[in-house]
Amino acid sequence: MPEDKNENTMTHIKRIALVAHDNCKKDLVEWVEWNWQLLKDHELICTGTTGKLVAEAIAAKMEEGDAINLKLRRLKSGPFGGDQQLGALIAEGKIDVLIFFWDPMEPQPHEVDIKALLRISVLYNIPSACNRATADFLISSHLLSEPYERSMPDYSAYLNRKIQL
Repeated sequence: MPEDKNENTMTHIKRIALVAHDNCKKDLVEWVEWNWQLLKDHELICTGTTGKLVAEAIAAKMEEGDAINLKLRRLKSGPFGGDQQLGALIAEGKIDVLIFFWDPMEPQPHEVDIKALLRISVLYNIPSACNRATADFLISSHLLSEPYERSMPDYSAYLNRKIQL
């Protein structure tokens, strides 16, 4: 990201995080296959296996030479720190949109990391979708392909609070 760019300013090319729990990977891959033409023009950041599946799904839809230009970064698998890596990228202003198909019916060994990722996406006012319907609304928004200035809540009172020792 350029030094002079405000971390709250999203360009017309968004940095989209894609994550899915095992029971939701099929649904996310179908969603990616349906929306690949919109996604291919953005930077995609995915956790582990999800990234492999997303890359394969988009490559299968694209012309042979076009797949080379796909900007997709794979992080670690969620349980191995991928969710925390995404949270750090959000805190650094390097994620614009979070698409996270998570399974509300299956306990996850890294539940605290999932909760922390969802919390930080709200804290930094990142548009987030946790299911297919919301993801459909996000990707069909005209704001996806336009610059956008994300407003940030004022946390100065919290940051400047006095701590009693």
